[in-house]
Amino acid sequence: MARVDPCMTQLALQIKQWGQALGFQQVGITDTELSAAETHLNAWLARGLHGDMAYMQRHGTKRSRPNELHEGTRRIISVRMDYLPEPHAAMWSLLETPDAAYVSRYALGRDYHKLMRNRLQKLVDQIHATLTDTDFPMSMRAFVDSAPVLEKAIAEKAGLGWIGKHSNLINRKAGSWFFLGEIYTSLPLPIDAPATAHCGDCSACLAICPTQAIIAPYQVDARRCVSYLTIELHGAIPEPLRPLLGNRIYGCDDCQLICPWNRFAHLTDNTDFHPRHRLNTQHLLDVFAWDEATFLKRTEGSAIRRIGHERWLRNIAVALGNASASALIVEALSDKSNHPSELVREHVQWALQSQLAKKAVLPEPKQNSEKMIL
Repeated sequence: MARVDPCMTQLALQIKQWGQALGFQQVGITDTELSAAETHLNAWLARGLHGDMAYMQRHGTKRSRPNELHEGTRRIISVRMDYLPEPHAAMWSLLETPDAAYVSRYALGRDYHKLMRNRLQKLVDQIHATLTDTDFPMSMRAFVDSAPVLEKAIAEKAGLGWIGKHSNLINRKAGSWFFLGEIYTSLPLPIDAPATAHCGDCSACLAICPTQAIIAPYQVDARRCVSYLTIELHGAIPEPLRPLLGNRIYGCDDCQLICPWNRFAHLTDNTDFHPRHRLNTQHLLDVFAWDEATFLKRTEGSAIRRIGHERWLRNIAVALGNASASALIVEALSDKSNHPSELVREHVQWALQSQLAKKAVLPEPKQNSEKMIL
């Protein structure tokens, strides 16, 4: 084993302290050897399980060979930041209320990309300032879901958690409600021990997935995943899957909600991740009524804005079709039946048919017995 410079050992300790002071709950360091993750990724891509996410294969081996993405990379600093804004009970309650709008909890507050990137850059600046008068090469670059990076495989190797059967990273002391970020660096820092897996025989995430997108342990068919369908997919949501989406209009958290390790999850004290514009308690009809200007205003600084108003309406139309039979819902859908977007019109029409079918099978109201006698 190569001898580790004592200066680098001390720096690694400082980096972890600085990271925690910047609001990261954990910081780990690993090397760049990701061949096992590359094999897993290539097999997943070969089966077409990535759907329309062409970017997953567009960059070739840059995703799994860090030195190709950022030349000179020898180590990767991996960080995580908790974002859970409310207790699980509130989310279960919302999912059991068909007329409520469910937004994945990571998207309720401020977009994490800019927030974490800014903090990672501050960490980079601190490292630079410390090594200004030394001979160590200081090539560094920060990433937050902004480049072809195998962030979960990296975090697992850095000891932040293990990749669970649902493909999310799980930490024994903090569950899985956290964001990940990385710094690629040329510094020969000492590396941390990788995390070990602790899913055991549990298969709760496979069983609860609304669309059965987790087709086997550690294998997700993105084409069936609610998050893919409501966020990544640009076209029409396949009809057979629409009833399975329920009231989920942006992403899905079911596999995290059911995971027993999330009993150790911590609520975030970072107000940037707290809900904006009551997005954690909105009614489907209210958010369906947002015109494009309102949508843009109320999703400013939010990850939700990336899907645009058209797909926002598409998703909510499906949820309204899945909601309880309601004359108000039929009226709202009818008002958008001539929407300029063909994509919106298609999903509105499906939702109208679903609503009207429910009304047709509702039991007839009982007649007043006194009137029957008369």
